[in-house]
Amino acid sequence: MLHFPGFEPLDAVKHQARYKRSAEKTAKLYDFEVEVGPVQIEGPSRYFDVDSQGVDWRTMTRVYVFDHNEIVRRLNGRSTLHRMAAGYLNAARVVWEGGALSYFRHAWRFGLFFLFPFLLIAIGMGLSLLIATAPYWLGLDPPVLALSAIVAYVAFFKLFLPWTERWHALHLFSDWELAVAVARFEKQYLKQWVEEGLASARAALSEPADEYVITSHSMGASVATQVIGALVEREPDLFERKRIIFVTLGGAILQCALLRNAEVLRTRVGAIARVKEIFWFDVQCLTDAINFYRCRVVALAGYPDAPQPPIVFIRLRHMLSPERYRRIKRDFLRVHRQYVLDADVRAPFDFTMMTAGPFSAASFANPS
Repeated sequence: MLHFPGFEPLDAVKHQARYKRSAEKTAKLYDFEVEVGPVQIEGPSRYFDVDSQGVDWRTMTRVYVFDHNEIVRRLNGRSTLHRMAAGYLNAARVVWEGGALSYFRHAWRFGLFFLFPFLLIAIGMGLSLLIATAPYWLGLDPPVLALSAIVAYVAFFKLFLPWTERWHALHLFSDWELAVAVARFEKQYLKQWVEEGLASARAALSEPADEYVITSHSMGASVATQVIGALVEREPDLFERKRIIFVTLGGAILQCALLRNAEVLRTRVGAIARVKEIFWFDVQCLTDAINFYRCRVVALAGYPDAPQPPIVFIRLRHMLSPERYRRIKRDFLRVHRQYVLDADVRAPFDFTMMTAGPFSAASFANPS
């Protein structure tokens, strides 16, 4: 299994811990045993082993984690002003390159997701500016203007911005910065990450296995496309005589691919879709605002004549307990994360069962 997680501040060790928690809960739900080993490091590769066993079956999975935590940490580690300036600059690039219009055309809720953090921070800046200039409009003495500027600064940086962290506003600024970088594919740090990913993917696909499952979540779908697509271009023989399943979970490939300058990414979408050994399916959810619901990814990337990944629709309400669903349903980022977490009841789709259960991952493309 090659797993490309989303834009989260988690390294391979934390992703292993999340997988282990979810796997242990799923094992209790489905009445089997599971053992998740620690993270191992070999060159650029980070992986851990999963051994699961039921009454009449046993599955051994080696999970390679392609986290981009170093990129997330780099983008989020800069000063607040730098992050804000970079965020608005890249939002303008998304608009200029036709992405925003395409979002509203094909998936209007994703369009609102794009606007949300930038509008939220803009409202805060507007209110702070109003506080700072209030004495001028009210005709008060100049010393009061200096005091109001201090109050405005405190209100914005010490009160408003910390309040927006519940919606991860500045984190989303960085997410959009990376989305533009993935689309343009010009940044050296991203090219280096892809080259390291290529080495790890090559190692994973060179190991003997009954099947190879490539899972990608959210932004991870775009970086997975860059890595696997590059491997298809350079080493097509590596995929021959293998059973490979490519699963995009709440995938955001179109977040990047709909930008005009994303020629390389779109080419790689088409290349992956045409590899006969790769069976690709797309898992989507109506209540998730951060996926392109009912959109045909390959066709919208410019390849309507290529094989189109079947779409698998899931319903979180049918996977979670009423209490848990009620607790998370208003947190759009938490809802978006559910694709790779455990369920509360047996359901047609389950991430652990797909990656470490007794059935082929391809069977989850036709849930009963």
